[in-house]
Amino acid sequence: DHRGAKALFKALGFFSVNCLDQHVEKSPDRVALIWERDEPGTAVHVTYRELQDLTCRLANTLKKYGIQKGDRVAIYMSVSPLSVAAMLACARIGAVHTVVFAGFSAESLAGRIMDSGCKAVITYNQGVRGGRTIELKATVDEAVKNCPSIQHVFVAQRTDNKVHMGDRDIPLEEEMTKADPTCPPESMDSEDVLFMLYTSGSTGKPKGIVHTQAGYLLYAALTHKYVFDYQQGDVFGCVADIGWITGHSYVVYGPLCNGATSVLFESTPVYPDPGRYWEVVQRLKINQFYGAPTAIRLLLNYGEEWVKKYDRSSLRVLGSVGEPINKEAWQWFYQVVGEGRCTLVDTWWQTETGGICIAPRPSEEKAEIIPAMAMRPFFGIVPVLMDENGEVIEGNDVSGALCIAQPWPGMARTIHGDHQRFIDAYFKAYPGYFFTGDGAYRCPKGYYQITGRMDDVINISGHRLGTAEIEDAMADHPEVPETAVVGYPHKIKGEGAFAFIVLKEQTARVDHIKEELKAIVASRIAKYAVPDHILVVKRLPKTRSGKIMRRLLRKVVTEQSSNMGDVTTLDDPSVVKEILDAYQKYKEKNSS
Repeated sequence: DHRGAKALFKALGFFSVNCLDQHVEKSPDRVALIWERDEPGTAVHVTYRELQDLTCRLANTLKKYGIQKGDRVAIYMSVSPLSVAAMLACARIGAVHTVVFAGFSAESLAGRIMDSGCKAVITYNQGVRGGRTIELKATVDEAVKNCPSIQHVFVAQRTDNKVHMGDRDIPLEEEMTKADPTCPPESMDSEDVLFMLYTSGSTGKPKGIVHTQAGYLLYAALTHKYVFDYQQGDVFGCVADIGWITGHSYVVYGPLCNGATSVLFESTPVYPDPGRYWEVVQRLKINQFYGAPTAIRLLLNYGEEWVKKYDRSSLRVLGSVGEPINKEAWQWFYQVVGEGRCTLVDTWWQTETGGICIAPRPSEEKAEIIPAMAMRPFFGIVPVLMDENGEVIEGNDVSGALCIAQPWPGMARTIHGDHQRFIDAYFKAYPGYFFTGDGAYRCPKGYYQITGRMDDVINISGHRLGTAEIEDAMADHPEVPETAVVGYPHKIKGEGAFAFIVLKEQTARVDHIKEELKAIVASRIAKYAVPDHILVVKRLPKTRSGKIMRRLLRKVVTEQSSNMGDVTTLDDPSVVKEILDAYQKYKEKNSS
């Protein structure tokens, strides 16, 4: 009975209670968070009691300044105990948090604030990463100029440097010292909104994916426990940023609900050297290590000595997340990092799914794991493959569009402010099924392998990005009337962005224009979204109705030009040779 489930959830307690109070009652001095700060050897340990104190003081500060149940709060912070407390404080008072990755530009931040209607922003004066200082408050100042809904900006100090403080800016730590260290949790319904997290779609602006209280927490906690074989006392090391869903589910909510010790990693895999991850594993005695294939591919290039320099005997489980992992990186991760003895789980899931959906574990004890394959659906996940006609593909050794056949607790409930877009994006293509946007292969043994996106979304270093977003940003340049962006295989990042542009008129400023376009993309979206390659062409391949055939451009950059497929719908098929010639010249110039 749905009403019974709601009543049970209310009776059991509240979100913040499940992640904090229940553990404070039983083991207050258990370490909840280990903050691995940017500088090695400066880790900070935070107990469950301390995290509860931090959370309650922050929650009371928000309440003092008028933040109530249902209000939206933006969090633009680097990874730290305070940023985790900010998320938990919102959950405790029934406010909805929307964490924005602290590498996004002021314009991207403003877009998310305006779409979600946030009343407040919580930020740091500055961030610190890879030995560099990042201007967070200055970015927030720029963003909120265009956000009339923002009433307050709460500013915490990550560095000793002073920043401009205006009328709506509030020194957070100063206020927290005056606040009550106890804060009764707000009564919440199981389907009340917990958070929104923005993710890229194939068209238009980023989508505010909505997750709710009970189902999300249950799913994050269960997948954390069973996929990673979490045992009480383990130190769980997920090195994701809290600005992504991986950080939400496997740095914050899943581990804390299970009473785990979760590592917060503020730095980069190569600072101060390429041994950083493994030095942290040795020093903190990490049992589960969860990271992205991009980082593994990067570190693989530095050789084995950086790994073997450190003791990794504490490791039991390795995990890969964010994009499909290639076999070379999988083998290196398994053999070199894990010494051939650690379970390696290649996990497939999305912002929309809330938690891991397909992974090699849980399974029968010592069941086989096939390299670079996600393999087995988690409890309650029913994957199906669909053909082009919308029919279910039966049997094994087949490929198709990956859909999920029944609801699961962690699934997103809507897109904020646009439920029709939610239905169109996930349920329209294959009625009665949830369409993931990914393609998959089911091997002869019935296991699943993810083959990549089926739409105009690229996956750069594990971060999903709609090509339309990059094109929209580049369209701002007055000398570039047309652009088309496609993904191409990148040795380190998995995928990179390749942009084709048409100039208004011939000019000697081509190199300048390319640099200007890169700067526009960095300021409109983020640095990671900047195209690796920009190629000037006379025109783009268009159908008679004016639609750009990006499929052909993908064939060009992936060097499959001998198999262009059907080009009869092109307005002028000779454009293909034009673009191929331009691409060959560009390649020759860049290789010389």
